Amino acid sequence: MTKPATHLFRLARWGITLARRRALVGIEEDPNAPAPVKTLAKIARLATFTSKKGERDYAGAFRAIGPAAIKLGQSLATRPDLVGEEAAHNLLQLQDNLPPVDFALIRESIESSFGQPLEALFSEIDPDPVGAASIAQVHKGVTTDGRKVAIKVLRPGIREKFAKDIQTYEWAAAHVEAMGGEAQRLRPRLTIANFKRWTNSELDLRREAASASELAEDMRGVDGYRIPAIDWDRTNGRVMTVEWVDGIKISRRDELIAAGHDLEQLSQRLVISFLTQAISAGFFHADMHQGNLFVQDDGTIVAIDFGIMGRIDRRARQWLAEILYGLTTGNYKRVAEIHFEAQYVPSYHSVGEFATALRAVGEPMRGKPVKELSVGQMLDGLFAITRDFDMQTQPHLLLLQKTMVMVEGIATQLNPDINMWDTAAPYVRSWIRDELGPEAAVAERLKEDAQTFLRLPDLIRRIEDRFPPKGGAPEAPPLPEVKLMGRIGDKDASRQSGGWLGYFVAGLVGAGAVWGASVAGLI
Repeated sequence: MTKPATHLFRLARWGITLARRRALVGIEEDPNAPAPVKTLAKIARLATFTSKKGERDYAGAFRAIGPAAIKLGQSLATRPDLVGEEAAHNLLQLQDNLPPVDFALIRESIESSFGQPLEALFSEIDPDPVGAASIAQVHKGVTTDGRKVAIKVLRPGIREKFAKDIQTYEWAAAHVEAMGGEAQRLRPRLTIANFKRWTNSELDLRREAASASELAEDMRGVDGYRIPAIDWDRTNGRVMTVEWVDGIKISRRDELIAAGHDLEQLSQRLVISFLTQAISAGFFHADMHQGNLFVQDDGTIVAIDFGIMGRIDRRARQWLAEILYGLTTGNYKRVAEIHFEAQYVPSYHSVGEFATALRAVGEPMRGKPVKELSVGQMLDGLFAITRDFDMQTQPHLLLLQKTMVMVEGIATQLNPDINMWDTAAPYVRSWIRDELGPEAAVAERLKEDAQTFLRLPDLIRRIEDRFPPKGGAPEAPPLPEVKLMGRIGDKDASRQSGGWLGYFVAGLVGAGAVWGASVAGLI
């Protein structure tokens, strides 16, 4: 168990780093921030002799703190309600790039994790990484059977570093949430809990490989979108080996045009592939930034890096699809009703008033391209009304919001005139018809009833185990209730009756009474 003094020391060190880059000024000026937090932010700024005036470099501050902070900063970029719009926008620029680890350490990590020399696994490997991030770095290699692969290796000691930092995040979040008010509504503890779950998945490369395999199965029927194959024989918790991908990074617009790709078609394919993952499969690639998407010669989009994945259950997907469709068609009443059905908004509020607030957010955006109004702006608008309607943060939707912003940004870069609503509406409409239409409702009811019927035999067996049939012996007659003087082991009762001496004396008196009555002919 980490001592409070250790947490305070870490927080003080991080606070000084944040204060020097004016990353805490927003907290000082936020009227909803807890007073103790505002005071600490001001003390940190004054301790570094930093004025309020000047650029606020949130991304630079998180980068300076370390790998875990980089990941946390990227997560907070989706939370303008928690960190403010200015900070969230700045954190979107936070790139997960760090200086590479020396190849000698990478070699040692690979060999120790597999228990065999590097040459037994790979015939060659480039010592210069093709990418170095906060958690791992990637090297190009060739397997002993001649296949080109990408080899992802965790940075040595990174698991221990993350574990220490996350413990302090949890400690700080618990204390902030205990202050109540706005801090409690934003649920920082649950936010950190989700962050911990995401990073734990990233720190086990076997789970990342499994995620890639699962997503490949889900997207098998989608044309123009592919997941590279996993080399399971060369994959473990610290090393993951996947098929090498040759293609153009989706961020290189000029190269895509020179190669003859249809950018409008690519942008639509990207949006539809995301909707297929999020709404149809309920399992989506949640780190779809420009460096993780490539375009092959035939126009196929290939995704890499599956450390962060999102998952949504079927009921939440139904709500999500209806919300998206309601916003695209202007049916704000239905969108409001879904928020109440999902219990995102407390029942003591008015559905009509919430629908009017949603209209104020959605109506200015309908029918306009992303270059004028965006999904990101829509999310900002939705966050702005959450406070008025006492909506608690829904951490299970944070990854979805983050990915929506990423997909929108890439789609806009490919095609500045794309309308996210018009692109998404046909797909969402079709999914709603298939999943929520009359035929789907009947099919779902039949499925549920059949499953219930199949469980009946097991239910009957459990009832019989609990209430077995009567045996051959006759049923015992009811016995009168007798109040006991005390029970062995019951200290209070023993004291009241004089303890074991009391039991002994009472026994003698009772025996004497019975003997006397028999002598007198009474019994």
